[in-house]
Amino acid sequence: MRFGASPIAWSNDDMPELGADTSLDTCLTDIRETGYSGAELGRKFPRNSQALLPILKQHQLSLVGGWYSGHLLTRSAAEEIEALQDHMALLKACGSEVFIFAECSNAIHGSMDLGLSQKPYLSPPQWREFGTRLTEVADYIAAQGFRFAYHHHTGTVVETSTDLECFLAETGPSVGLTLDTGHAFVGGIDCPDLIRKHPGRIAHVHCKDVRLGIFENIRQNDASFLTGVLAGMFTVPGDGDIDYTPIFGALADIRYDNWIIIEAEQDPAKADPRTYASMGLAHVKNCIERSYNKDKVESADA
Repeated sequence: MRFGASPIAWSNDDMPELGADTSLDTCLTDIRETGYSGAELGRKFPRNSQALLPILKQHQLSLVGGWYSGHLLTRSAAEEIEALQDHMALLKACGSEVFIFAECSNAIHGSMDLGLSQKPYLSPPQWREFGTRLTEVADYIAAQGFRFAYHHHTGTVVETSTDLECFLAETGPSVGLTLDTGHAFVGGIDCPDLIRKHPGRIAHVHCKDVRLGIFENIRQNDASFLTGVLAGMFTVPGDGDIDYTPIFGALADIRYDNWIIIEAEQDPAKADPRTYASMGLAHVKNCIERSYNKDKVESADA
């Protein structure tokens, strides 16, 4: 198992003012020196391999995919496949194995003015059409040698447990998931249950924590997702209210051994990215040690 970090803690993708003065070199230096071997794409990364590969090599980091904003509710699978070519080419040239996809054509997570209650919903016919198109895109991506990993996310069409049930029912086996613990918690998705019921769909894992009190306040006031981020709704594993022991217990049961990405959308001026990256990694490693080696521990205790 390998550990990567998301640059979003250093420079936020949706709010460029957060981390605006933080250089890519500082971000990658912090990521490497706090014990990670990979990083996902961030907004300050060069988007051509000739520029990016030397930077990754300098910092001894692997590129672990990166968010791709899909628009399959407004364009065909063929049009989406054409649109994603540059992103896929960058991932392929940099040796990435995972393609992270999120539907954003009607998403609200990037708007400061829309409350959480304004999340988009799909009708049954829309779910069928979306699922058909997404499966076609995922089949194509898989044929190119990637694990396709759909990112469920607050403020998008796949946010809640009900959304996810529809999503899984209407998509084929090539459509894997980016299991994001923070967005799952917010959306009422039971991670251990999801992992055990759909082990073949768990293609990638993002670990972030949620400060429940802050999130509940945001939801009660129907504030926006970005307002929640600024208020400190998210943090790294071990600093919030998610119990990671059963999550990693379930991942151990299915023998998940791909990348674990540790992240938290926070204001870097309030939450030092290097400090929190180190804290999150330590907590995750501790949980993994106890979960993946539980048979050895139980045998020793006996």
